[in-house]
Amino acid sequence: MSISGGSAVLSRGPIPAGTVGDIALRTMFGKVTAHIEFLQTCADGVPLAQAFRFLAMEEKSSERLLAATQMMEQEGLSDVPPTKSSGHPATETLSLLADSMRRLAAHLLPKR
Repeated sequence: MSISGGSAVLSRGPIPAGTVGDIALRTMFGKVTAHIEFLQTCADGVPLAQAFRFLAMEEKSSERLLAATQMMEQEGLSDVPPTKSSGHPATETLSLLADSMRRLAAHLLPKR
């Protein structure tokens, strides 16, 4: 997840790239709703994951998304290299575990 888009695991299969739709996400700062465009499949190396980009969202949703992505970055849960220690020793371990699980899922899940 980022301020420009993200990826979603779609259990019913991929949606054609270029398809537009709406998405609702829950964050600890509140609900984020946006108009999105679906992009390529196999996002982050996960066969069932599909990338999307935000096309438009209301100002309040934008503020909530920005706050959520900043918190994720501060906790070490982003692709941005950490600039300082998060203060939570388990955060780095959980982040490494999540990365390992994504790579493992990419190898174990059937390719479409």
